[in-house]
Amino acid sequence: MDFSLSKAAKQRIKMARMAAEGMMRPISRQFDEEEHTDPWDFFNMMWDVSKGNRKATGLGGGKEKGDSGPSENTLLACVQIEELAWGDAGLYLSIPNPGLGGAAVQAVGTPEQKERFLAHFYDGEPKWAAMAITEPHFGSDSKQVATTAVRDGDEWVLNGTKIFCTAGDRALNKSEGYVVVWATLDKNKGRPAIKSFIVPANTPGVEVSKLEDKHGIRASDTVSITLDDARIPADNILGNPEIVEKGREGFKGVMATFDSTRPIVAASGIGVARAALDYVKETLAESGIEVRYEASAREMTVLEKEIMTMEAQLQGARLLTFKACNMMDRGERNSREASMAKANAGKVSTQVAQKCVELLGPLGYSRKLLLEKWMRDAKITDIYEGTQQINQLIIARSLLDYGSAELN
Repeated sequence: MDFSLSKAAKQRIKMARMAAEGMMRPISRQFDEEEHTDPWDFFNMMWDVSKGNRKATGLGGGKEKGDSGPSENTLLACVQIEELAWGDAGLYLSIPNPGLGGAAVQAVGTPEQKERFLAHFYDGEPKWAAMAITEPHFGSDSKQVATTAVRDGDEWVLNGTKIFCTAGDRALNKSEGYVVVWATLDKNKGRPAIKSFIVPANTPGVEVSKLEDKHGIRASDTVSITLDDARIPADNILGNPEIVEKGREGFKGVMATFDSTRPIVAASGIGVARAALDYVKETLAESGIEVRYEASAREMTVLEKEIMTMEAQLQGARLLTFKACNMMDRGERNSREASMAKANAGKVSTQVAQKCVELLGPLGYSRKLLLEKWMRDAKITDIYEGTQQINQLIIARSLLDYGSAELN
């Protein structure tokens, strides 16, 4: 693995930093305060950029133009997302794009479905895609999906309730997007019967039933969705419609979505924590306090040691993330590494952001600065797309070669 970044990656970082500084930071506080308001000027500007840069979504598929060797699209997405989250994590999550829904299509969709739901996604006006997994009776244990999908001629009929669906309102009510809904074909057949389905905007029987008020990433919309005899075309089931007991045609295939998205979540958390640490270092420098990297451990102040420890933690988290991305881009199975990156970044980003608030004392806790916001935004990295505990279980099972029945 080569830890150096390609010319394309460096250019992606530069472009993302320009957007973060010029477009996101100036409106960061406003749309944190106005949680359910849509920044349409920002959406339209980012949509215009995204039209010409579809691969920036991190959905893989092919090499970056102008580069040789293996694809590096997942890595390119992560370095860009770290910069965008440095600008504002909630606004980054709000950018019109295929998002988690597109990642599910990429993971288990047929070539025809990828063409239909991804290749033409950027036509027309801004749109979003979302993914609906969690239900009122379960959180991280996705095998408990109770939403049902029943075949009726040339259609599937979906019934159930989904909660904590990121970008669900914008996908269904404010664009011609779609939501990927996880549902079971037969509750008696367990995990193999769980499939994912494309539910387009304006589908009768689909309703956004609640807008969540959140602790952090408030610019991003998070909703509950109800499906009441919602009918979709038969070919909107992703992948194989048959219930296969083994292999990656059912639940395992759907779970493969997270192999690409967990490193992206890790990159987002790193960006938020880096924003907090950068601000603390700038504040110290303005007060005439420089971090003496050349000083010996005996000569360093406690403050200098704290800063360097946080920098080391973030760099370690970044390298774990790069490794997971590198494996994905090479076509290698990266489930364990993706969970390692996500679990580590979740812990580190939360600790670093909190420490930065602590170092600036009452000023850090004040709403006058964005520092307290970054502390709130960082915590979600440790929760969504698999909590810290769930990812630790995945890592342990992989290392010990245990199944879920043996280690839970």
